[in-house]
Amino acid sequence: MNLTPVLPAQHAAPTGLSSAGELRIAAVYAGGRLCDLRVDLQRPLVVSLFHGQNPEAVVKTLPYLYSLCAHAQRAAAQQAVAAALGQSPLAVDHAALWTELLHETLWRLLLDWPPALGLVPAKAAFVTWRALRQGPEAVAATQALLAGELAELAEKCQKILVDREPTGPAIAAAPPARFVPLAPAPWLDYWQGLSGQRPQPLRPLSIAAAYAALLQQAQAAAAALAAGTPYPLAAAGQGRWGVGQTLSARGILTHAVHLDHERGRVIDYHIWAPTDAHFADAAGLAQLLAGQRFACREAARQALTQAVLALDPCLPFRVELDAPEEAHHA
Repeated sequence: MNLTPVLPAQHAAPTGLSSAGELRIAAVYAGGRLCDLRVDLQRPLVVSLFHGQNPEAVVKTLPYLYSLCAHAQRAAAQQAVAAALGQSPLAVDHAALWTELLHETLWRLLLDWPPALGLVPAKAAFVTWRALRQGPEAVAATQALLAGELAELAEKCQKILVDREPTGPAIAAAPPARFVPLAPAPWLDYWQGLSGQRPQPLRPLSIAAAYAALLQQAQAAAAALAAGTPYPLAAAGQGRWGVGQTLSARGILTHAVHLDHERGRVIDYHIWAPTDAHFADAAGLAQLLAGQRFACREAARQALTQAVLALDPCLPFRVELDAPEEAHHA
């Protein structure tokens, strides 16, 4: 079992599967358009390891298996197990959860989005903040980064996105977004078989909207960290089923556990993240790229990469673009 910590991948992801899995996006560039979009999401079946296990052991193991958003994974698991047992969940480290959300969000904003828009990433600024994020200077360092390097870089990124998205100016002027409210009850119904409809996360209306929401998320998380705001957590339980939810940098993270009535061991376990919904097929990418034409193959590749970042997968991804007309003349 690979217990090596996995950081969020830049869009130029290495080959091969990581411990988190891998995402491959393929398309054909023809006639100035992207067509035949294909998505291949590979996820290791980690939850099968939990069957028959003590639920407390599962909670302890999860952060090592999902070291990306490890605090959020643990918190969601704690909520689910406590709900299944009819108990109060253990206390969580709220500051650590906000810091983790900021880490994943700032990685995207400072390291991944700029190259996707033809800009230079702010590596030095991110490394400096990362070294201070868990110390006494964390709040001050975060506020300085958001007001300084990130604000400057975000202005450049949004100007590029406004040029490409007709809704850009309205989105840029929108007030800060609130975090999406947690709702574990529909998931409890779904996994108990009481509902045939699996809840789905909201998709961004455009690439510019996704970037603006990510920027607002960083601002909201920084404010929450400074104010000592409790981190969003929720749970629902019934009949030895428990569902726990919390926020991750990419949206709502949901865990569900079903426990044996007599032994208290895990019968079934589920983890559902926004990536699982956004990249179950190519519909989300197609919606973001609908109607667009591109002057060249590289411009199409750049737009496809931006669309993937807008849906924000929590694992490495690779973009593969075929151009039949180029192959014909080769």
